[in-house]
Amino acid sequence: MRMRKLAAGNWKMNGTAGSVVELQALIAAHPMPGCEMLICPPATLVQQMAHAARGSALRIGGQDCHPKPSGAHTGDVSAPMLRDAGASHVIVGHSERRADHGETDALVRAKAEAALAAGLVAVVCIGETEGERDAGQTLAVVGSQLDGSLPAGATAATLVVAYEPVWAIGTGRTPTLAEIAEVHEFLRNRLQALIGAEARGVRLLYGGS
Repeated sequence: MRMRKLAAGNWKMNGTAGSVVELQALIAAHPMPGCEMLICPPATLVQQMAHAARGSALRIGGQDCHPKPSGAHTGDVSAPMLRDAGASHVIVGHSERRADHGETDALVRAKAEAALAAGLVAVVCIGETEGERDAGQTLAVVGSQLDGSLPAGATAATLVVAYEPVWAIGTGRTPTLAEIAEVHEFLRNRLQALIGAEARGVRLLYGGS
């Protein structure tokens, strides 16, 4: 079975209630997109956007989740909360979270496993820095990140892997198609070793400038 392509947009810390109206107009203008679409707005808009997207081909996701389902974690959002708000996916391990909040592969794995437990698809982000690329360490770095961040029990239906080289996010620099293809082929083979035949159906994304 041929996997359907996925295009995902991370809004980061952008968007207000007025964005929901714009989203509704976009859905009306493009009722049958050529691929599956995913938008990950700020947590404040997940429920409103999920409601606006109901019945359409658009999916709504969260930008992060806490590894625990509930508790005394001020300011955090859990995977069950995102699911309850109407989200179908959640991003974990984005380079900005890894850099700004010191998130480790182990924490990313815990978040991804929390996502799966809540019935969400985990979008696991990995990528090398400029220094690591210049040192020829790209494949070693993304391989290590994938090994450490992959949730137990992941399947093609519950996992998306996003290759997002840190040096290409917001810099205007972009890897060549050949460089992206090399990393994706490496990741596909690595997934094959980790989760077997399921790896063939896992969707691989590229994210950057």
